[in-house]
Amino acid sequence: MPSRHGDFDKKMQKLQKIVQELEKKDLPLEKGVQLFKEGMELSRSCRKQLEDARHEMSIFNADPDADRSRDD
Repeated sequence: MPSRHGDFDKKMQKLQKIVQELEKKDLPLEKGVQLFKEGMELSRSCRKQLEDARHEMSIFNADPDADRSRDD
């Protein structure tokens, strides 16, 4: 199972490839629609991962000793 960071990076790379494909002027409409939908799903997933990470960091910053109990 890839790490959450690795998974995020793979999604971002795929999203960049989709953007490059969508920027092509000779892209058939059906392919463009399919890529757009896939890109939107990837974008939502990445945004959710970022929001979750931001939430984790805010919790950690509020109580820096909260996660340290796991390391002991």
